[in-house]
Amino acid sequence: MAYDKFTILKSSVVPLPIENVDTDQIIPARFLKATERKGFGDNLFRDWRYNQDNSPKADFVLNDPKYSGKILVGGKNFGSGSSREHAAWAVYDYGFRCVVSSFFADIFKNNCLNIGVLPVQVSESFLAAIFDAVEADPSTELIVDLHNQTITIGATSSSESFDINAYKKGNMTNGFDDIDYLLNIQDTIRDFAANTPL
Repeated sequence: MAYDKFTILKSSVVPLPIENVDTDQIIPARFLKATERKGFGDNLFRDWRYNQDNSPKADFVLNDPKYSGKILVGGKNFGSGSSREHAAWAVYDYGFRCVVSSFFADIFKNNCLNIGVLPVQVSESFLAAIFDAVEADPSTELIVDLHNQTITIGATSSSESFDINAYKKGNMTNGFDDIDYLLNIQDTIRDFAANTPL
């Protein structure tokens, strides 16, 4: 399944300054029955977002109208816990295209990269600067430049570089998942097979 090409993302953010957010908080286990990647956004942070009677919790950031955008900024150690792919699916399906944190669980990070969500790991000081800027002005935008591997706080022009695997960077730039990548080089694969002795 192809995804939108990721080049430069300029967006306001949704701040979630909570450390050690695990995948069961991102998408509770009772919502893992579906096998398609659609519909999980409705239950992103379900237990933090809604009361037992399904009424929205007014004090949770996703229910606060002053915050919106395609970038979720989380606290340190985001995506820990079980390896469920559904956590990344829920983030994507809700509409986020980038998650920023000072540390990601490896499996969650890779699951995001596999489906078109860019995990940007920054220093703890830069993460704090983002939260400060958004607290001062909820309309603050971040500029995430995948080609140059930089993230910039629009209000202050403060910037930091981030790392990404070259293969995953290429896939995100082209809007590919792993299957799309293989399909795109199928002629090269056929030529290699035809010209390689058994």
